[in-house]
Amino acid sequence: MKRASRAALAGVILGIAGMASYLLGVLLAIPQRLIFYSFIPRVVVEWIVWYSGVPIAIGILLILVDIFIFLPTKRRDNFIKYEPLTDRSMTVVLTAYNDEESIGEAVRDFKSSSCVKRVIVISNNSVDKTVEVARAAGATVYNEARQGYGACVVRALREGMAYEDTAFTLLCEGDRTFRAYDIDKFLAYSPHADIVNGTRIVEQLREKDTQLSSFMYYGNFFVGKLLEIKYLGWGTFTDVGTTYKLCRNSALRDLLQQLDASVNLEFNAYFLDKALSLGYKLVECPVTFHKRLGVSKGGNVNNLAALMVGMKMIYGILIKW
Repeated sequence: MKRASRAALAGVILGIAGMASYLLGVLLAIPQRLIFYSFIPRVVVEWIVWYSGVPIAIGILLILVDIFIFLPTKRRDNFIKYEPLTDRSMTVVLTAYNDEESIGEAVRDFKSSSCVKRVIVISNNSVDKTVEVARAAGATVYNEARQGYGACVVRALREGMAYEDTAFTLLCEGDRTFRAYDIDKFLAYSPHADIVNGTRIVEQLREKDTQLSSFMYYGNFFVGKLLEIKYLGWGTFTDVGTTYKLCRNSALRDLLQQLDASVNLEFNAYFLDKALSLGYKLVECPVTFHKRLGVSKGGNVNNLAALMVGMKMIYGILIKW
């Protein structure tokens, strides 16, 4: 696989560093302007403000170089993948943690699709009746003993991929935030991709009263664009936190061997980053997003929790997972 040029990503990092330095200089200058006192000499403050423009200028130059020099070489022959579907069958895998209020409806919803051969529920040490309700609804249920969202997803994908009578594994959560009727959308995009990632960024497809606050909504978009810059020219990404995605089993066989199940709530961004680094084709598909049944237990608990998860995503994309 041809290695990605990271000039634009380096430019963004330098730009952020420069803006941070500029803001620091401005904050340090406030006491001097208001109370005529500062523990830092004025010349130092001015030096910080003036020279903060250097990394910003270098960052802009790197971004322009990547866009106008390297980008055209990334989008040449056979850029568009097209692999017509001969088999639309899929195994649905649902992650669940204390989701007894929603898991039954979720299982029945996905089982109603003509493309779905089975629904598997992976309970991550649920202490309520999630397991019993899921089985009563017709799902095959397993418990993943390792606590954490990443461990639960990796187990779910492995269980789904193990069936040789289906071509796809559809990953989702059991909280009813997503619906089976979007499967047709996924299949419409799947000839062009190894992985079709659902995006909640389309406002017209998002219920107004969900756990996805405006802060989380735009934060996801920002991190998605950061991932897009890292792999400039390889795709358009607007939602790195969605848990709804359709994967070709042919791609999952290799990808699963590369995944670290210890990555927790930031796992979805990690999954996309890892897949792109291995050269798999990713396409986003707009999906509907509904109010969940029950209480959120992950990174959507509140904006502070979402910020912590988002910072881990940014750190992973820019530095190391």
